[in-house]
Amino acid sequence: MANQNPSSDASSDASGQIKSGKSSDRQGENKKLSHSTNSQKNGKPPRKNYHSRKPQPKHSHHSEETQPKQHGYPKSKLVSSTEEESDLIYGRHSVLAALQNQHQLNRVWIISQLRYDPRFHSLLVQAKANGTVIDEVAPKRLSQITKGGNHQGVAAQIAPYQYIDLNDLIDKAKWATEQPVLLACDGINDPQNLGAIIRTAEALGAQGLVIPQRRAVGVTSTVMKVAAGALETFPIARVVNLSNALEQLKAAGFWIYGTAAGTGKLLHKVDLTGSVVLVIGSEGNGLSLRSQSCCDMLVSIPLQGKTPSLNASIATAMVLYETYRQRWSDLLYLDTNSNEQIVKQEK
Repeated sequence: MANQNPSSDASSDASGQIKSGKSSDRQGENKKLSHSTNSQKNGKPPRKNYHSRKPQPKHSHHSEETQPKQHGYPKSKLVSSTEEESDLIYGRHSVLAALQNQHQLNRVWIISQLRYDPRFHSLLVQAKANGTVIDEVAPKRLSQITKGGNHQGVAAQIAPYQYIDLNDLIDKAKWATEQPVLLACDGINDPQNLGAIIRTAEALGAQGLVIPQRRAVGVTSTVMKVAAGALETFPIARVVNLSNALEQLKAAGFWIYGTAAGTGKLLHKVDLTGSVVLVIGSEGNGLSLRSQSCCDMLVSIPLQGKTPSLNASIATAMVLYETYRQRWSDLLYLDTNSNEQIVKQEK
């Protein structure tokens, strides 16, 4: 696709499966849904005819048992990863960052000279109080644990990342804002890419991410490192079937936009306001045909140079920025008018 890696281009024949855009949908909806509460509030008809879709059952896409979250609104269920083992991190900077951010660590291996270092001592005491096992070991043992890595005298085992249930992600997104933005990654395999996507999405204000359970990277120690703390406040739902998840998001009132190369409508000509889900394809194959068929519209980034495509995380940043630029434009316009009025009054 134009906004992903070269091999991520989507085939043009799939575009026939994509639903028509908003402008054609809205004409019929003005009559059918004129009684909607949203229409009464802002005089604007709903963005989609949700009554034409079969309601999706509200059930978890995970087979694991869930446990309630201890704080936050609304209450949500967290689902543990079953595919990734606990990740090992090592090196003073990496372990120190994990301790400072209070990541749940199963165990810390550290040499005796470093354990009582002022940078580590109080953090290790706190981690031990939270259930982390602290082991003093010899440098040779650390080399065995890290398989010869540059451990710098310390290593730690991070507990598996806790994913949120999709239903709860939807509820939290709608509670946070009237125009929630969610991301969905269709088979991102590079942890560097996934970490960069998470960091950018959280920075711009997106409400969360949906990733598939199979044929895609989960939240690993590398992802956490690249995300640079964004995962502390950015929820991720991991689902068994991404297509079913997209249909569930449609039923919840979200417009689904898939990124594609050449076959999609130009990004800056698409109305990205309202509740939206931005679907990003994998580095190797782009959006699958099945994911494309679930989208309301395909969009592409116009490129002027000879480079045929963009890295998945870079493309995500560009699509996210355009999405929020459209939301910010009205606010910036109002601010400009206010400043002009103040200047005139002073004169």
